[in-house]
Amino acid sequence: MVTGRIHSVETFGAVDGPGLRYIVFTQGCLLRCQYCHNPDTWKIGNGKETTVQEIMADLVDYLPFFEATGGGITVSGGEPLLQMDFLIELFKECKKLGIHTTIDSSGGPFSRRHQFMEKLDELLGYTDLILLDLKHIDSAKHKIITGLPNEHILDFATYLSEKNIPIWVRHVLVPTLSDFDEDLICLADFIKTLNNVQKIEVLPYHIMGIYKWESLGLQYKLQGVEPPSNEQVENARRILNGGLVEL
Repeated sequence: MVTGRIHSVETFGAVDGPGLRYIVFTQGCLLRCQYCHNPDTWKIGNGKETTVQEIMADLVDYLPFFEATGGGITVSGGEPLLQMDFLIELFKECKKLGIHTTIDSSGGPFSRRHQFMEKLDELLGYTDLILLDLKHIDSAKHKIITGLPNEHILDFATYLSEKNIPIWVRHVLVPTLSDFDEDLICLADFIKTLNNVQKIEVLPYHIMGIYKWESLGLQYKLQGVEPPSNEQVENARRILNGGLVEL
């Protein structure tokens, strides 16, 4: 029996895909984003060991809400692609009931290795949408923000485009880190190379997760950084959606 390591579940999510969503937060992540609001999901092997059957038994109660709103299930994290065997079996069962399936991923585990690609292709066969978090277009800056470079993540985006898997691009706007026009323009240029983008979302940085860092004894490096203004968010939206500004 395939099991997954689950951090938590949210039963009425409204911002992680279309309609009302049943959101499963998986445990384990390779990135260490400076602004992460779920650092308690980082450690691989933690979380509750959960079967597909346990999730489905709870999920079916929400079918009327999915049908009424065009919703479904979203698997977030952590990083869901660290547990592809579990996702494959979960999404297989969801598809038997006609449930819309979404993955919220940073693309951190992506690799062109045969074993990974074989499982990924099977998973994509049951996946309706991917929310792809593009943290930064510049690899060196991406490494500062997340601890890893981004070449393989951009390759993941390109691969999803080649496979014509619908994506929503997400970009967390963090003042002093990811809000510079020149970087946003470069990111917009990359997004234009993809043929599968249905939506671009700018997510304003917030400080609601700082208490988790403190409770885990972790140093929060963005102390003093305030959330972006409405004007900064709108500027980023305009650039990423093609309304470029002159530098």
